[in-house]
Amino acid sequence: MSDQPRILVVDDDADLRALIAEFLGMNGLSVETASGGVEMDAAIAAGRFDLIVLDLMMPGEDGLSILRRLRRPGGPAVIMLSAMGDDTDRIIGLEVGADDYLPKPCNPRELLARVRAVLRRRAGGTPTGPVRRFGDWTLDLVTREVARPGLAAAALTDAEFRTLTAFLDRPQRVLTRDQLIEHGKGTDSDVFDRAIDVTISRLRKKLGPDDPIRTLRNEGYMFTLKVDG
Repeated sequence: MSDQPRILVVDDDADLRALIAEFLGMNGLSVETASGGVEMDAAIAAGRFDLIVLDLMMPGEDGLSILRRLRRPGGPAVIMLSAMGDDTDRIIGLEVGADDYLPKPCNPRELLARVRAVLRRRAGGTPTGPVRRFGDWTLDLVTREVARPGLAAAALTDAEFRTLTAFLDRPQRVLTRDQLIEHGKGTDSDVFDRAIDVTISRLRKKLGPDDPIRTLRNEGYMFTLKVDG
């Protein structure tokens, strides 16, 4: 049991907490729960967690405030959940430093897949599913991780995965913001323009200093690497 990843589910909805904890526990994870920031702090004081599933809207201290406190070197990974589920929530969560974001209600299997992907990145895992290849990189289409020789795999958020897929489908071609918005299924262009900037910035960091995404002033973006599959 000691080698099981430890997960803490923080949500004020007792039924949802129990449902998530039961499902994750049935799939090989060690899970504890907390109803809010106070119980979370007590649980963390009693033992280290690898990942926290954190609700955004809670009475008392909200999820964003808690997330800011958790963003420290060596801190746990964080997957945010929000019943509101709009682009603004996603943008703010990603900017503050969430590893991933899911709207509520979410499919427990999708949450499990996201938890495993984030944990694999932290553990330095390598892709195991069907992949797409570009340059010396691979994108695992199941775990949504990018990897290259000599580097640990990095898990992509949903927005990062969809944006990278758009580039891989149209390599060495200019993609406008409107095209990226359409591919990402954004509904508010002003909000999603900002989301595109945040997403591409985070994607560039995960792809390293030899960034293959070129910004073309007043035109859009171009993915410069050859895509092999």
